[in-house]
Amino acid sequence: MTATSVPPTAPDRTRATMGALFDIWSEPASRAIEVAPRAWSVCAGIVNVGVIETDEGLVLIDAGLRQQGEELRALVRSVTSAPLHTVVFTHGHIDHALGLGPLLEETVEQTGSRPRVLAHRNVPARFERYLRTAGLNSSVNARQSGGPATWWPTGERDFVWPDTVYDDRMTLRVGGEEIHLRHAKGETDDATWAWMPGRKLLAVGDLWLGVCPNAGNPQKVQRYAEEWADAAEEMAATGAEAMIPGHGMPVTGAAAVRERWLDAAELIRHLVDHTLAALNAGRTHEQIVRSLELPEHLAAKPYLQPYHDRPEFVVRNLIRRYGGWWDGRAANLLPAATGDQARELVTLAGGAGTLVDRAYRLADTDLALACHLAEWAALGEPDNPTAHRCLSELFERRYAAEPSFQARGIFRDAITRSQAALDRLGAAENTAT
Repeated sequence: MTATSVPPTAPDRTRATMGALFDIWSEPASRAIEVAPRAWSVCAGIVNVGVIETDEGLVLIDAGLRQQGEELRALVRSVTSAPLHTVVFTHGHIDHALGLGPLLEETVEQTGSRPRVLAHRNVPARFERYLRTAGLNSSVNARQSGGPATWWPTGERDFVWPDTVYDDRMTLRVGGEEIHLRHAKGETDDATWAWMPGRKLLAVGDLWLGVCPNAGNPQKVQRYAEEWADAAEEMAATGAEAMIPGHGMPVTGAAAVRERWLDAAELIRHLVDHTLAALNAGRTHEQIVRSLELPEHLAAKPYLQPYHDRPEFVVRNLIRRYGGWWDGRAANLLPAATGDQARELVTLAGGAGTLVDRAYRLADTDLALACHLAEWAALGEPDNPTAHRCLSELFERRYAAEPSFQARGIFRDAITRSQAALDRLGAAENTAT
């Protein structure tokens, strides 16, 4: 493999956060790596784009983030001057489908026409849903990544809409080569993986991240674990000798590619079997999650670690899919308001201070339980600075010990909210004096 890099266009807080968290993303943020003859994995920011040069022009697999569009164009042009012929979106996430602008402009200027853009039929439906949920997705992504409210598309012109869609499978013929597109469900319902038999190359988008499969994200829409395992086994059977993932470094070597897919499939099927068996046995959601144990040989795999999603989150997503959202506790079906519950607990404890004291005493032996008490104290007495200080300190400890990017984002949000409350209370105290 050969690599070419160009400097990033601007500092990126999300990139720095994720690069520090994910070992697989600790390589230089901008790079072009040749993974097969005239085929590159180009990374602009944190997203990989497959660049396939054919005798008829370039086939691009994905397009990265809007903010890295010019960086992507520069990286592509650092390895090939071939005209852009076709673009394939592996799915409709904004970090994979919105960075095409500069390359589109260049292509239209040079050829007078827009390249063909292909995707699964569910990608336009995703774009339409994104337009309806811009505020929600912007806040969720900010909470997950730890930055300010992020840009989110709000109008149809913010998207590059595919001009060709397919349902289950489609074969492209460009420059005398075949590229087989296959629909899969996994992290999304609109996923495509591309198989290039002439190059023994897979381009798979977010079906492969080099970590525990992202099939449970607690803040996102339904994931599809079983279908993900089906796709993993199908890709393992291709005999691919190289793979361009959606994020992280390419995977090379037929044995390595096959091993990763089969291990991922085995992990997912273990989670599915555990969840369904427990649901059928009448176990509660909490019992199902707490009884989960991973096979040792899978738990030890470096590319299945819980650095983004967690197996527990995948199980909860499976519970939601097959068993609904009710957790089995009758009081939680039509519950009292959370604030009312918290105030009653604080009253029974004789004040938030009692809960705070107990939380600090528990912190070294049961940090999770201590965080519950701190949260109840802050909810029950929202103007109590001691409660917010306790919550912030304990969740900082929880954050520092947590490997999962998704969980860290939520813990960070709890810290930020309590620190904002402390700032508010401090400002009110200064005004009063």
